[in-house]
Amino acid sequence: MTELKHYYGKQVHVLNDKCLNTVLTTLCLSETKQPQINELVTRLYSSLIETVLDQEFKNESISVATRMSQKYPNVMLETVVLDKNQRAVSVNLARAGTLPSHVCYTFMNYVLNPDLVRQDHITAARKTNENNQVIGTSFTGSKIGGDVENAIVIFPDPMGATGGTIVSALDHYKKDVGGKAKKFIAIHLIVTPEYLKKALTAHPDLVIYTLRVDRGLSSPEVLKSSLGQNWSKERGLDDTHYIVPGAGGVGELLNNSFV
Repeated sequence: MTELKHYYGKQVHVLNDKCLNTVLTTLCLSETKQPQINELVTRLYSSLIETVLDQEFKNESISVATRMSQKYPNVMLETVVLDKNQRAVSVNLARAGTLPSHVCYTFMNYVLNPDLVRQDHITAARKTNENNQVIGTSFTGSKIGGDVENAIVIFPDPMGATGGTIVSALDHYKKDVGGKAKKFIAIHLIVTPEYLKKALTAHPDLVIYTLRVDRGLSSPEVLKSSLGQNWSKERGLDDTHYIVPGAGGVGELLNNSFV
């Protein structure tokens, strides 16, 4: 998997995948509706979780017999696979993150030891003022299935807009959930420069994977520069903190519930 050049830091991975970008572009079109939306998001996260597992999880070399070993007993399959015995937690940041987390959680159960994989649930929402501007995160509840000692904790959340939700979620895991996680990874379809700044300032240990960095409200001069080269001047959020060009309210689209 190749990545785009940027100046946001080595823990940020902006993937350069034309196939996934084609799917993501289709998702962003105004004429794309249900049931295509859920199918497209499923396809995107099915690929993204594979990339994250390949890049961030431990692997091991194995030698195993195959179906052909009965005829050729001295020939073994020598290959490199994921180490199944590692802990993983997928966090459902309801509501936009519900389907992505389910996709990631399900896939990890196939390639890791299912006894070491779980899904947690956090209910959080934007807190807005009278001008519909985001002023914080309303953290209303959680269902955490245990500690995170030596676990890789992933947050599959389509839109990284303001950074409020991921910061609140990480605060919760670090302060209120037992154990020290091995790694925290956010997996997004689209993020803004503002999101990256807020999330990484609050939690510089966070690893971020995304397919796009949207900075559509930046000046023409900034748009000509490499991603993050003029980070302080990049802008991807409008006055009501929606991403431009973005994809619209993905949480609303996924659930066909426009509130």
